[in-house]
Amino acid sequence: MLKNTDGTIKADIPKEHRFVISNIAHQTLAVFGHETDDSNDSKPGKLVLGGHVLQKGECRPLADKRYMNLKRDMILKASQPERQVKQLSKAVNSFKPISDHKHNIEYEQKKKAEGRKARDDKDKVMDMLFNAFEKHQYYNIKDLEKITKQPVPYLKEILKEICNYNAKNPHKSTWELKPEYRHYKSQEGAE
Repeated sequence: MLKNTDGTIKADIPKEHRFVISNIAHQTLAVFGHETDDSNDSKPGKLVLGGHVLQKGECRPLADKRYMNLKRDMILKASQPERQVKQLSKAVNSFKPISDHKHNIEYEQKKKAEGRKARDDKDKVMDMLFNAFEKHQYYNIKDLEKITKQPVPYLKEILKEICNYNAKNPHKSTWELKPEYRHYKSQEGAE
């Protein structure tokens, strides 16, 4: 069924048709089928020629005013673009979601609460570092930053004076105290 642009159904579909039979001289058409075998119904048999097609029959609508209107409407509908430009009277607000996850919000709030890291006195920072190195021999720069709460460039400045940086395994990317600053308790003395 054909529908109008407003969604209503059209009733002007041609109802009268004529049946036209014509000879086929310029084409060779044939009908093929499968030979059935009574013993094996599930498997089709071999392909056989059923016959040749000599005439063609077509059911055509009468070329009256109703049919021509139908064809015109079909052509007009096909020629219309799917997308059309429309002028809007006011601007359309399109709000896009912000993908800010809960942990990002918490981190930002924590960062604001702490404020910027201020440089403490060098002696105070060195005392914090020595206390940390009494607990463990090797530290990553991020761990030392959390312990001292100092800016990384300032912390590295101090670490270069009192520590060695390990660039090779097994303690790669860690800092350890220089030998002159170490005063670990020896295992024999503790026993």
